[in-house]
Amino acid sequence: MGMTIPTSLKGKSLIEPSDFSVEETEALFDLADEIIKAPEKYSEICKGRLLATLFYEPSTRTRFSFEAAMLRLGGQVIGFSEPNTSSVAKGESLSDTIRTIECYADLAVIRHHKEGGPKVASLSAGIPVINAGDGGHQHPTQTLTDMLTIRIEKGGFENINIGLCGDLKFGRTAHSFIKALSRYRGVKFALISPEELMIPEYVRKEVLLKNDIPFMEVRRLQDVMPDLDVLYMTRVQRERFFNEEDYIRLKDIYILDAEKMRGARSDMIVLHPLPRVNEIAEEVDHDPRAVYFKQAKNGMYVRMALIMALLGIENPR
Repeated sequence: MGMTIPTSLKGKSLIEPSDFSVEETEALFDLADEIIKAPEKYSEICKGRLLATLFYEPSTRTRFSFEAAMLRLGGQVIGFSEPNTSSVAKGESLSDTIRTIECYADLAVIRHHKEGGPKVASLSAGIPVINAGDGGHQHPTQTLTDMLTIRIEKGGFENINIGLCGDLKFGRTAHSFIKALSRYRGVKFALISPEELMIPEYVRKEVLLKNDIPFMEVRRLQDVMPDLDVLYMTRVQRERFFNEEDYIRLKDIYILDAEKMRGARSDMIVLHPLPRVNEIAEEVDHDPRAVYFKQAKNGMYVRMALIMALLGIENPR
């Protein structure tokens, strides 16, 4: 079947989840569903197109899934995963870099250590720019990955109870995720974190309170486990702590194991943006409710759909 891609996305950049309307986001998921059903139909669709990947910060999954997405669409990839190997090492500005890159490539994916880096680039760029993570701020394609997974496993986003657990202060995946899901009816959040890693004030005020989203903040995962439809685990990030004692005290509070999973609904799903360190015991991997590796695969499909939409490539009939 030939499905129409939202033409409004052609030439757009994706800097944060709310850059796309709910309708555009749903249309993107519809396209991802089509790709999952018949990936071979899409293997030549980006022939002759070039994606530039500009990674100013380390990444395995995000970079590989963008590269795999473009290659599986028949396109090609240029770029760097280590800024010291590029002219950035000579002090070139981000806007100069992007204006040069657009002479060669059809779209660019940027991960940057500074919050707002990809936004700055998109303002000087004549090609679509995708934010692949900026500091502790946003990670919109991870959010699309998380949402596609929930849609596949749960059938949609309305009236679901979502637990987010771990580092909610610095975890950019959690911030983007809350922002995107707060646009759907009947979503409730349980925010599970130690005092030191609670959700930032701007997310609480600008997203949750402003939109009247019901949420509760709790310390213990066990207290909310039986009520959850979705549990989103994140890692407690060692690099964010001021002292080792705090990290050691907090890092193992939220290890999800088979024992804790016994307290959950039979149809609850567990998401994790990966990499995991020790916050999900390996024994949980065999539980059919653990969908984090499926989620990683969905990330490639949703990025294939995103590349097609931003380049304005028609769905094959």
